[in-house]
Amino acid sequence: MPRPLDYPTQKAIFARFHAAEPEPKGELEHVNAYTLVVAVALSAQATDAGVNRATRALFQVADTPQKMLDLGLAGLTEHIRTIGLYRNKAKNVMSLSRILVEAHGGEVPSSRAALQALPGVGRKTANVVLNMWWGHPAQAVDTHIFRVGNRTRIAPGKDVEAVERAIEDNVPAEYQRHAHHWLILHGRYICVARKPKCPACPIRDLCPYESKTPEASA
Repeated sequence: MPRPLDYPTQKAIFARFHAAEPEPKGELEHVNAYTLVVAVALSAQATDAGVNRATRALFQVADTPQKMLDLGLAGLTEHIRTIGLYRNKAKNVMSLSRILVEAHGGEVPSSRAALQALPGVGRKTANVVLNMWWGHPAQAVDTHIFRVGNRTRIAPGKDVEAVERAIEDNVPAEYQRHAHHWLILHGRYICVARKPKCPACPIRDLCPYESKTPEASA
């Protein structure tokens, strides 16, 4: 496994990300901690844009766990049927809503362990909620971050947990809070999978990736 970039290079990279977007935001629409949990749970193997289209009307009628239970499984399913794996996701949302009402007084817990105990909520979802809602420097590693972390050597790792640890260990402390969003947006729009947009990349000169897309093919 390649070694991570050295500290001065890491700092220079994230300084550029910060200069371009000081307060990066996630693209999943939500109105409170509960709707964020639901949106992130629904986003597995689906696009943020697709989830947003489905949840805009949903969250107008069900923005709390109790309202979701009142809506019922059939009502929820009708709202999210355009999202992949919607039947199983609907069951998970109803189950997690019931647990939140019965065990947490209708409130979303702020601990990773409690979040991961909810149906359909894995470590990545828990980290997204911890980061976006409570401002914790939690690193939710998706396919974009896994690719960027390894391709740029910002955070190389053989699996998502290794990349998560590499971000925590190597990204300068002052940039930990927003590292997740900078990396995911970079992977989504610049450092894409098939043909990275290297000519437009703000960290091109700092990136050790050998197969950079040449200027002529931009």
